[in-house]
Amino acid sequence: MTRTPPSRAVVLTALAMLAFAANSLLCRSALRSAHIDPATFTAVRLVSGAAVLAAIVAARGRARLGGTWWSALALFCYAAGFSLAYVRLPAGVGALLLFGAVQVTMYAWGMRAGERVDAWQACGLLLAACGLVALVLPGLSAPPLGSAALMLGAGIAWGVYSLRGKGVGNPAATTAGNFVRSVPLALVLVLALPGSREADGTGLTLAVASGALASGVGYALWYAALPSLRATTAGIVQLSVPVIAAVGGVLLLAEPLGLRLVVSGLAVLGGIALALRKPARTQP
Repeated sequence: MTRTPPSRAVVLTALAMLAFAANSLLCRSALRSAHIDPATFTAVRLVSGAAVLAAIVAARGRARLGGTWWSALALFCYAAGFSLAYVRLPAGVGALLLFGAVQVTMYAWGMRAGERVDAWQACGLLLAACGLVALVLPGLSAPPLGSAALMLGAGIAWGVYSLRGKGVGNPAATTAGNFVRSVPLALVLVLALPGSREADGTGLTLAVASGALASGVGYALWYAALPSLRATTAGIVQLSVPVIAAVGGVLLLAEPLGLRLVVSGLAVLGGIALALRKPARTQP
């Protein structure tokens, strides 16, 4: 498979991180105001994502969808756990649990596959992790155990889904196929959970935006960037999403802005930059 040029990989990765942060904002907005129940949000999100991605594949003249049922299951577990957990979890705690689980999953796999973590990556990861803890820990009570477990499971599922996306030959077709396969699983969730099938126009609009744009297009971008990223690097980059989502919450959801947010954001982004720093080449 042809690797993505470095400059294009950076752009694709940045756009994907913005899409992931938008997903959190859309979900939090919909569930916080009770515009829609989490099962219906998950189903609409996956259906709309599948429709948009299938349209992209068809427009490119590639009628055959890719993906696997195992990847689709990982995608569904992430989407369902994410929505169900955010009913009770504070946004900051949820982001910490989610991306902490993603980080552990991808780093564990990377080390198992023989990837080495150098001193710069270790220092950068430590700085970014300290920034996240400073952002979400002070003043927050312990999260409900059930909701915390759901978000941890969602993070593990997203890590698995990202790892399974490395090396695919057609990112758009693969992502579309995974979304299509996840739809029946989401419909079963709606039928199985009591109190589902509740939504108003605002909730449905937010869910469609989450599926069509932040999920469908965002995941296609992420799949396109993944072949050019090491598993450890991919995990580090995703630590930026909670900070982006927090800033988006300030600007779009009128959440308060404080010195803690600014300092934590700088620590996380600085840690990512440090971890991604290429070691200087030794001159002969």
